[in-house]
Amino acid sequence: MKKNDIRILLVDDEPDILEIVSYNLSAEGYEVYTAKNGIEAISKAKKKNPHLIIMDVMMPEMDGIEACGIIRETPGLENVIITFLTARGEDYSQVAGFEAGADDYITKPIKPKVLVSKIKALLRRLKDEEDTVDDITKVGNIVINREEYKIVNNGEEIILPRKEFELLALLTSKPNKVFKREVILDRVWGNEVVVGGRTIDVHIRKLREKIGDDHFKTVKGVGYKFVL
Repeated sequence: MKKNDIRILLVDDEPDILEIVSYNLSAEGYEVYTAKNGIEAISKAKKKNPHLIIMDVMMPEMDGIEACGIIRETPGLENVIITFLTARGEDYSQVAGFEAGADDYITKPIKPKVLVSKIKALLRRLKDEEDTVDDITKVGNIVINREEYKIVNNGEEIILPRKEFELLALLTSKPNKVFKREVILDRVWGNEVVVGGRTIDVHIRKLREKIGDDHFKTVKGVGYKFVL
């Protein structure tokens, strides 16, 4: 996919942030749209169907976490890449963001060139999807459709947020194998994207709620494995 075909939605209530970030992303060749709050972000996302949403957390009218949750439940937007760009670095805000369906978390202030580099790392996933051949596998009672980013568990179709799906696909690729935390971060989030230490734990908890607690085992101090 060419850069000028990639649509990015930038959401922030600070005009300076919108101007600086949109300028740098536009200079890279991306098609950039902006919104000033969560309500406007939802409306723009439905109209523009972006590939990536970069969104602040603290905004008037509707914050980024609430907006992220609504976007994730909107048909056609379930798999858009969403990353939070915020000055808040507390663990609880990161956990809340991931629980709402965010893929990544970038803390500002950040230099424009570094931000662009991180955005490129996120967008490489789009190329990975294009290069993936139709891939449907079955593990126990779970059918994983990598092309459509959906699973069927005991006959029930479940649409997972992007990161939950990729984590499940990784763990089920080798049932009973223990995947170390650093390997999971590298394979699912990419070694160029900085995420909080509790990121994996949050996503595992969400998968346990949706797929079943018995399938996911914690190996203390090492990582996680999927068991049938």
